[in-house]
Amino acid sequence: MKIAQVSPLYESVPPKMYGGTERVVSFLTEELVAQGQDVTLFASGDSQTSAKLVPGSKTSLRLSKNSVDHLAHHIAMLDDVMRMAPEFDVIHFHIDYMHFPLSRYCALPSVTTLHGRLDLPDLIPVYKRYSDAPVISISMAQRKPLPRANWVANVHHGLPADLLTFNPKAGDYLAFLGRISPEKRLDRAIEIAKRAGMPLKVAAKIDNADRAYYESTIKPLMGDPNIDFIGEIGENEKSEFLGNAYAYLFPIDWPEPFGLTMIEAMACGTPTIAFNRGSVPEVMQEGLTGFIVNDMDQAVAAVEKIASIERTACRNVFEKRFTSAHMAERYIQVYESMASDIHLAAHAQDVSDNPRSQAIA
Repeated sequence: MKIAQVSPLYESVPPKMYGGTERVVSFLTEELVAQGQDVTLFASGDSQTSAKLVPGSKTSLRLSKNSVDHLAHHIAMLDDVMRMAPEFDVIHFHIDYMHFPLSRYCALPSVTTLHGRLDLPDLIPVYKRYSDAPVISISMAQRKPLPRANWVANVHHGLPADLLTFNPKAGDYLAFLGRISPEKRLDRAIEIAKRAGMPLKVAAKIDNADRAYYESTIKPLMGDPNIDFIGEIGENEKSEFLGNAYAYLFPIDWPEPFGLTMIEAMACGTPTIAFNRGSVPEVMQEGLTGFIVNDMDQAVAAVEKIASIERTACRNVFEKRFTSAHMAERYIQVYESMASDIHLAAHAQDVSDNPRSQAIA
């Protein structure tokens, strides 16, 4: 099949540092190419891919010192997508609802994976107006705020099987990875580590939007000698950071759509202690890949019993459920179903437009 992948331009594909959506787009694109699909990737010009790359901006926008209006680059990229649309069997968007008017009125053969939270009131009129837009969830929990959207599939994220190294031996620290923001609750992770009497290593980025929160709430907690703030890390540092941890802490306080770091920890063999929000019960397997908790007392108790989790079991669950090969195969099923529906619709239109065909029928 001829498939277009349309990525956000905020990060390169794959990202140089933090970037969940662009990372998944990279894993999917490379696996589709490996499986023999003809893929074109619309992404920032500094992206690295085996697919044909159509740059939507010279570099990723977040790391660019010259980019102020990020929307302008996305509009230009969408013009490229429209111009090349006849070349593709399916166009797979990863840019939320930005393209919905174009896809509807130009009848693009498209589908959209929604990567973010959907519990924002502003989204309701958009998805009500574009209730015909085919969308894919990354967890069933993600769908709850918009149950009437045109959900055509649910596809969990996946990682390349060889991306992260399995470590059968647990380390002596707890780990926190991702972004410092109110919903990620690093403050909870710090309290869990203190109460459990264990060191905590923090590998996280601070967005400008969260700088004030960091200064007022998190920075005062970082003076403890057992709290090691490493900062933002890249892909090649995750195996060591997660693999050497005793446990990974995922103390979220929001309806997490998926939680890529949970399966990254699984791939390393490191069990996770996660709060019961959003997709956590779908991704985690209680007592097998870690523990799902509802409050701080349960979280501290989970640290004390984490040694009962077999690290090989964590890795086995990852390999059975969350590899990029599994993810790509599921998306190919969606693409083929869409292509079949488009073919049938075109045939029906031909019949209705041809009186002779109607007579024969």
